[in-house]
Amino acid sequence: MKKITIGEAARRSGVKVPTVRYYESIGLLAAPSRSEGNQRAFEPTDVSRLAFIRHARELGFEIEAIRTLLTLQDDPNQSCASADAIAKARLAEIEQRIRSLMALKAELEMMVEGCGHGRVDQCRVIEVLADHGQCTHSHH
Repeated sequence: MKKITIGEAARRSGVKVPTVRYYESIGLLAAPSRSEGNQRAFEPTDVSRLAFIRHARELGFEIEAIRTLLTLQDDPNQSCASADAIAKARLAEIEQRIRSLMALKAELEMMVEGCGHGRVDQCRVIEVLADHGQCTHSHH
């Protein structure tokens, strides 16, 4: 089976070359073999692993959660309870973020609706931003 260069592994997985090196340095990706010219030589399984990491990062999973998920993936005969717990925790984080963003959206809508489109000294947007006490929702 033909070995793959780091550039090709990056292209196929959608991960940038410096990120491939980073994942290798923190142990998410095993150090690949080296060619006679000392270039990294990746296997197709490495590309699959990189794509898995990229997808997990796109979904917002933290590095340590991804490390755990990869460990689970490496031993497919074990229970998926840990993977489920990690996904449920991420879902709870997303739901909280959505609630916060919806409150922020409502606040911004009120600011925009209150704008009289006059001069800055009468601008509701500037007024609310200058005085947090005028906000109807708390922001974190």
